[in-house]
Amino acid sequence: MRVVFLGTPEFAVPSLRAVLNSPYEVCAVFTQPDRPAGRGRKSQPSPVKQCAQSHGVPVHQPEKIKAEENQPVFERYQPDFIVVVAFGQILPGWLLRCARVAPVNVHASLLPKYRGAAPVTWVLLNGDAMTGVTTMLMDERLDTGPMLLRREVAIPEMMTAGELASQLSMVGADLLIPTLDGLRLGTLQPAAQDDSLATWAPRIDKEMAAISWNRNAREIHNQIRAFNPWPLAFTSFLDRRVQILRSIPESGVVDAALAPGTYLGPTEVGIRVKCGGGSVLEVLEVKLEGKSRITGREFASGARLQPGAALFPNDELR
Repeated sequence: MRVVFLGTPEFAVPSLRAVLNSPYEVCAVFTQPDRPAGRGRKSQPSPVKQCAQSHGVPVHQPEKIKAEENQPVFERYQPDFIVVVAFGQILPGWLLRCARVAPVNVHASLLPKYRGAAPVTWVLLNGDAMTGVTTMLMDERLDTGPMLLRREVAIPEMMTAGELASQLSMVGADLLIPTLDGLRLGTLQPAAQDDSLATWAPRIDKEMAAISWNRNAREIHNQIRAFNPWPLAFTSFLDRRVQILRSIPESGVVDAALAPGTYLGPTEVGIRVKCGGGSVLEVLEVKLEGKSRITGREFASGARLQPGAALFPNDELR
């Protein structure tokens, strides 16, 4: 059976490989146009494009998938399935109807929770202990179609968004072929989502990563891991931007009279920083502008910090 695959980032690659290694035929791949990336801002192909080209699969990169000129291209492929994994654009109804059997999506949350573009980031921002992957039939609305298969995944306290996305990408790949098989054989019954339970995971931007040390340490910790590897949570030190890469909240509290952002002293690899409500965050890894990443303790030593010093500003860096 013929599959047209739509996807763009690294998250989609395991699913594409799963279909390529199955009896299904990937007759075409659609992905986003090449974009500037890296320090040199050179145009780079998406991970999905690189994977498709390495297997000799035709690749299409329309700027706008809704454009009318794309419709005859899809119709010419006569796909049995359209598989969508983190493509990055809203798909028109005519495209979804091109699938003879079904249009299928692999989504990185336990629907109906975290519909939208950034479910991995938002599940960490909210401090959830559990997430997962859902395969679903697609309709013209955003992540509202009937659910097919789901698998739960526990979230360790120290896991970053990059690490969680990597794990969920493999789970999605594991679910994809059983989903296609079940639809092909008629053994998989779609289940409607309960819209009353829906939550949303909209796109993120860089300014959301600014740290306010007035917030509770656990909230800041969730922010730090949610924005790793992009855009990376940040604060300032002596008017220089400092990105905070890893942290862990402590269970106790300290003198509430100390200002949030106060340096409390070193740990074996990090530094202790006073946060809102007397809570304490151990900062484990940082990166100053133009420098390599270092441990929190290395940062404190290099800056010759003394306990009680006002380390970070109380308000977000804008």
